[in-house]
Amino acid sequence: MSRYIKYIVLLILLVAAYATKAQDIPQVWDLKTCIEYAKEKNISINTLKLSSQTAEQNLIASKAAVLPNLTGNVSQAITNYKSGLQNTSGFGLSSDLTLYNGSYLKNDIKAKELSLQTANLSVEAAKNDITISITQAYLNILLARENITYLKDLLTTSEAQVKQSEQQFKFGTIAKKDLLQLQATYANDKYTLVTAQNTLQQNILTLKQLLQLPTATAFEVSTTDTVAVAPALDNLASAQDQALRTRPEVKSGELNIQLQTTELAKAKSTLRPTLSLGGSLNTGYSNNNLGSYSYQLNNSFYQNLGLTLSIPIFDRKVTKTNVAKANIGIEQARLALLDTKTTLTQNVERAYINVQNANSQYAAAQEQFNYTGEALRISNAALKEGTNNIVENLQQKNLYVQALQAFVQAKYTASLYTKIYNFYTGVPITN
Repeated sequence: MSRYIKYIVLLILLVAAYATKAQDIPQVWDLKTCIEYAKEKNISINTLKLSSQTAEQNLIASKAAVLPNLTGNVSQAITNYKSGLQNTSGFGLSSDLTLYNGSYLKNDIKAKELSLQTANLSVEAAKNDITISITQAYLNILLARENITYLKDLLTTSEAQVKQSEQQFKFGTIAKKDLLQLQATYANDKYTLVTAQNTLQQNILTLKQLLQLPTATAFEVSTTDTVAVAPALDNLASAQDQALRTRPEVKSGELNIQLQTTELAKAKSTLRPTLSLGGSLNTGYSNNNLGSYSYQLNNSFYQNLGLTLSIPIFDRKVTKTNVAKANIGIEQARLALLDTKTTLTQNVERAYINVQNANSQYAAAQEQFNYTGEALRISNAALKEGTNNIVENLQQKNLYVQALQAFVQAKYTASLYTKIYNFYTGVPITN
């Protein structure tokens, strides 16, 4: 009986653990939830966080390097001579402290601080990248979902037209070819809807994989999300200046120049002498010496204190080449920062142009969509009353479908480009 109780308890614990883990995964996902989840759970981001923790430990170690060390030693030896065994013991404490080494330790601490800041900025840059990717994937889902809504309405209208035409054909008021045209249109509308639904599922899969969710995890995107065209944008020059002042990749590039400059100072410091202070306390015991164990430990106790000055004379050009490489590193860092700033300003400019173009396309597509929608409504009413032929109605319907797809695409493209542009200027993406 106790064996079965153990199995039951184990099963309960496993279920509880699974339930606790499942609670970490939201049931319904909006854009803000997706972004926050990715920032916390993304594997690449968490890997960079661990690199940041490593950099923090390196900083702790470099700060501790200025402190004196303390080492204890204990020895016990037995030597076999012809005259007998000799038993000896030794005990000691030793310590060293670097008094001066050309500011190497000071510069090393500064370098480790800069490395830590750079590592933290790498995490922020990765968060920015995943934010953009998730926003694009999320808006693609909303785009596909809205497209499906319109296509369902269109399919409902097509179905009603087919049913009406079947009755008309039954009573001989329309020709067989007219009925077949409407049936073919209805079948095409169903195919278009299925294609749109497949696109939606593919877009959902893309977002789910970006979030790195397990395959078996249920995934539902919030149905309350809507997209509205953004208000007027900041001017381009202001946006570029804001991006250059706030983006982590620029800050990281600036810190890298400081880091390489510090590495140069470290390399030069090895040309200077190193002064260190060392001391030790020692005592010992031997069974061949006179006196008790405690007496010998007390009598042989001695102290040592000394200064060591190490002067570099020739190191096979190691320091010289390190200084040269550090100077090269500074120039590389400056060029990398210049490249980062150039790329960033170009990206902001491209985003600005994209927003303007997308908003213009959205306005034109909305107007076209409204007109073709009204024209199709009138055409459908005329077809129902028998005052319009099927060919003209199909032509008007094709124009409407084209306008519909252009409108929905333009709407979400404008929203995406606006979010990206504002994100460059420091505006967070939340919805």
